[in-house]
Amino acid sequence: MSARWGRWTAAIGLAVGAVAIPAPVAEATAACPDLDVVFARGTTEIPGPGVVGKPLIPAVQRALPGKSVTSYAVDYAASIDQSSAGPGATDMTRHVVRLAAACPSTKFVLGGLSQGASVTDIAIGLKTGLGTGETVPAGLADRVVAVVAFGNPLGGLFRQTIKDTSAVYGPKALELCNLGDLVCGGLGTRGPGFGHLSYAFDGSVDLAARFIGHHYR
Repeated sequence: MSARWGRWTAAIGLAVGAVAIPAPVAEATAACPDLDVVFARGTTEIPGPGVVGKPLIPAVQRALPGKSVTSYAVDYAASIDQSSAGPGATDMTRHVVRLAAACPSTKFVLGGLSQGASVTDIAIGLKTGLGTGETVPAGLADRVVAVVAFGNPLGGLFRQTIKDTSAVYGPKALELCNLGDLVCGGLGTRGPGFGHLSYAFDGSVDLAARFIGHHYR
């Protein structure tokens, strides 16, 4: 696996009294979004949602008019050796658990680009060969309405997809892998000329937003 991963890495480069209790609970509920998009940026990108996550958030908002949509950028290193995917999955999972507890009606989208897709894979319980991390509890799986992965290394490493390997998340997963993108195995969901670095501007973001909008309803 190490020789293959070397090629992919080269290609690449989250005692109050009883009277006082109801007020904060009511405030937290009022602030709860309908949907929270949890996204992990790609390898070596600066902290934040990344080149794909940044346009994805407003695109999802446009796809769900009248719904409140928030986002969370997974806090992780996005290191070039891919060793940060496991810790990233833990941060993704802990965010979902925290917000789900505070906001019982909020639904979630999980996703990422490149190593961020590996973060997502690990968080939903898939084996990636890129480390381990905490996974989203089974009791919250129904509140994850969609999983979106761009340039997922799962395809390059094992020729697998979320759809093929996860009975729980597969039916609500969208994986975008451009023809010739060796990181995800070049499975060809988009045509020639669209490589690993083009997902932010090749129409993939809008496709993902429409997919999320469809699965939210």
